[in-house]
Amino acid sequence: MAKNIVSPEWVYEHLQNLKVRIVDCRFVLGQPTAGREAYLVDHIPGAFHMDLEKDMSGPKQQHGGRHPLPDVGEFSRKLGEIGVDESVTVMAYDDQGGAMASRFWWMLKYLGHSNVFVMDGGYSHWKEKGFPVTSEVPSATATAAGSRIFTPRVQEHMLVTKNDVKARLGKEGTILIDSREGMRFKGIEEPIDPVAGHIPGALNYFWKDGLNQQGSWKSPEELKQRFSEVDPSQEVVVYCGSGVTACPNFLALKEAGYNNVKLYAGSWSDWISYPDNPIATEKDQ
Repeated sequence: MAKNIVSPEWVYEHLQNLKVRIVDCRFVLGQPTAGREAYLVDHIPGAFHMDLEKDMSGPKQQHGGRHPLPDVGEFSRKLGEIGVDESVTVMAYDDQGGAMASRFWWMLKYLGHSNVFVMDGGYSHWKEKGFPVTSEVPSATATAAGSRIFTPRVQEHMLVTKNDVKARLGKEGTILIDSREGMRFKGIEEPIDPVAGHIPGALNYFWKDGLNQQGSWKSPEELKQRFSEVDPSQEVVVYCGSGVTACPNFLALKEAGYNNVKLYAGSWSDWISYPDNPIATEKDQ
């Protein structure tokens, strides 16, 4: 059974549960207002919106990548404002294959919140099933649950930095996974970042391969088969372009039974901001 994924049916059954908070994470890369606009049109009743760039990312700087992690205190304050504390179960969804919801899921796990899940299939599946939607924007302070104080318990072991990754290059004990499309990994094309290629030694597992043709998450057994060449006894570090789409791979690895998984949050966009960092491309293979 899935440990971090819940069905739309589960969400529907818990719509009136004050101990459950629903978070809409819809966001379209390259169209920064599209997710919020879609949320305002309709969303799951009671859902609060969390924006990738305004809420789940900090300000961009010279280093740190395109979507650096936000300030822990500021993000914790925002969680409290929507009624999240350690007693509340949190369910996140998006309409981008689970990428944005997984980023939110990872962030709560990183801050020590264990009861957080991603809804299978996303918002489109919710609507296809005929479940209710609304345009009403909830207010935590107006609910019986009210706003709360979220106290972070940062799980440092879930995160690695550029220096950590660089220190592991060429050494046994760590498997590095690049979550981007194959053409970007190979360095054949790079539509987003100024430099093409990948971190030397990385394996390519495109994050969308964790989904089936219907857009739902593959079963834990299927995910275990997908990562069959990744030794579960070793440390696994996942990265992508900016630390977002690596998160669904992080979740998929956890579903497959991998315990020692870490995120390189800055990812490729951080790695290439240091001119002396080595880069590999297909022609180097």
